[in-house]
Amino acid sequence: MPEGRLTPLHVFLFIATCFSTLVAGAMMQGVAPWKTPGLLVKGIPFSVSLMTILLTHEMGHYFMSRRHGTPASLPYFIPAPSLIGTFGAVIRMRPPIIHSRALMDIGAAGPLAGFAVSVAAAIIGLRYSPVSLSFGTPPSDAFSLGDSLMFKLLTWLVLGVDPATHDVMLHPIAFAGWIGFFVTTLNLLPVGQLDGGHICYALFGPERHEKISKIMIPVLLVPGYFFWPGWAVWGVLLIFLGRRHPPVELPWVMLDPMRRNVGWASLAVFALTFTPTPFSGF
Repeated sequence: MPEGRLTPLHVFLFIATCFSTLVAGAMMQGVAPWKTPGLLVKGIPFSVSLMTILLTHEMGHYFMSRRHGTPASLPYFIPAPSLIGTFGAVIRMRPPIIHSRALMDIGAAGPLAGFAVSVAAAIIGLRYSPVSLSFGTPPSDAFSLGDSLMFKLLTWLVLGVDPATHDVMLHPIAFAGWIGFFVTTLNLLPVGQLDGGHICYALFGPERHEKISKIMIPVLLVPGYFFWPGWAVWGVLLIFLGRRHPPVELPWVMLDPMRRNVGWASLAVFALTFTPTPFSGF
């Protein structure tokens, strides 16, 4: 496994994902790339914003992994013909991780760094987002985004309006920030070896981690039934990804107060970015 070595595959996937997110961003602006390729530049704000969020998230993991001597690869980006042009990015790490302090640093660094950049993108993008009064329930074929507590707060602070009574047409940079919050939520699910699983293991120990992982999978079926079916799909997917977490090498090394606070802050970010119904009419 490459340990911090830049390979042609890294470069190819990064360029391909830059292009696929560029196309996705241009299409959000009503551009048909196959007809007017010269207008692809309209996708730059979305592409740069989203790629910066994803890169910051993964590099947070990478730098903390290297700091604690855990072999880790540079990020592998995943281009995709989807609404946002990507399925995200991943790094590869070779377990075991030395102790809970390192596990907390590695697990929390990615989502917290990505969250910070997402907040900045949301604030910048909301300033350029048109606002109109909401006139009841949108048409059944309309595509709309749900609001997390964090996005509602930022909308109120930046625009001075309540998302429940106003329609906000998100600027591409604001949409990238919204996607950043959603990605943060998914990564912070306290299950298995997700970022949230790392944090849960470091904060509560292996036994409680296993119990929480087992509970979270059926818990996801509740919002999956009442709000968004995608949560149920994630619950099923996590069964195959696994609920177990490999042990750390030095289990007697406990978290210090600062890292414990980082763990609780990460769980707070999960609560602030969780959106019961992320997508509707889609």
